[in-house]
Amino acid sequence: MFACLRYHGPVTLAQTLHDAESRLRAAEIEHARLETEVLLCHALGLTREALFARLREPIPAQARSDFEKLLRRRLAHEPTAYIVGRREFYGLALACTPAALIPRPETELLVEYGIDWLRQRERQQPARPAILDVGTGSGAIAVALAVHLPQARIVATDTSRPALALARRNAEAHEVASRIAFVQGELLAPLRQRFDLILANLPYVPTRLYEKLPPEIREHEPEAALHVGRRGTASLEALLASASGGPALLGPNGLLLAEHAWNQGRRLREAARAAYPTASIETRRDLAGWERMLVVQTATTDGEAD
Repeated sequence: MFACLRYHGPVTLAQTLHDAESRLRAAEIEHARLETEVLLCHALGLTREALFARLREPIPAQARSDFEKLLRRRLAHEPTAYIVGRREFYGLALACTPAALIPRPETELLVEYGIDWLRQRERQQPARPAILDVGTGSGAIAVALAVHLPQARIVATDTSRPALALARRNAEAHEVASRIAFVQGELLAPLRQRFDLILANLPYVPTRLYEKLPPEIREHEPEAALHVGRRGTASLEALLASASGGPALLGPNGLLLAEHAWNQGRRLREAARAAYPTASIETRRDLAGWERMLVVQTATTDGEAD
C-alpha cells in the first residue's frame, strides 16, 4: 500500500528523517517533520535532544524496521498519539488509547482558568475545594488539576468504562489517584454533592461538521466523545440544566467551565442564563481569538433553584 524506500549501504538517522518526512508530506499529513521526529524517537527510545545529537549515525536495523511499521500506521492516518501511546497535556505526559479522545491544547484553557480562579478564591475563602470533571475521557483535566491543586477533592465522571480505566491509569502514573474519585454515569446523574468548580469537555461537534473531519479523528477517535446531534450543543445544554436543577450541584460562588465550538457561544450563553438567571455568564476566547469556553459563576448566596 505504501512504498518502502530501498537503500544501499548504511542509512543515517538524518536521511531516515528526511525520507520519512517526504512520505508524510506526500500523504498530506500536517506537521510532517514534527510527526516524523516523534515516531523515530519512539522507535529508537530516544529523546528529541538525543536524536538531534546522533543524526549522523546509522540507524540500527531493528530500529529501522520498527520505525517503518510506525510510519506505515501514520500513513494510514492513525493518530501519532495512539501510535506512541502518549500525549503531553498541561506539562504532563498522559497515556493515550482509542478508549478516549486525544487531549487537545485548547482544553488547557479550562485547566488554567480553573486553577487561577480557585487560587484567588482561596485567599478569601480557604477550604478544600470540591471539583467535578464531567466527561473526563483520558483524565487529562482531573489529573492536571489534582497535580496543581493538592488540597482539592476531585470527582471525574464518564459514561465509558474503558475511558475511566485509562483516566485512572493516568492518575496513578502521576500519583494523584487517591484524590480522584472515578464515577461511571451520564452527565451528573450519579452525583448528589455540591461542587465549587465544575469543568466539562463534552461532545460538541454537529453532524454536518463531523462528517467532514479528517480521518485521523473520524476513523480513530471515539465518536461518542465528539459528535452530538444537529447543532452540537445538546450535551452542554443538558449539563447546564442538570447542574442547576434540584438539588443544585454548583454551589454558591461556584464556577462552571465548559469547552465548546467557536460558533456555539451565543446559544450556550442563552442556555446558561435560563439555568442560572442570577449568575455571571460569559464566553472566553482562545489564543486564536475564537470563543471556546463558557464561564458561569454563581452568586455568593443561594440565588439558584434548589
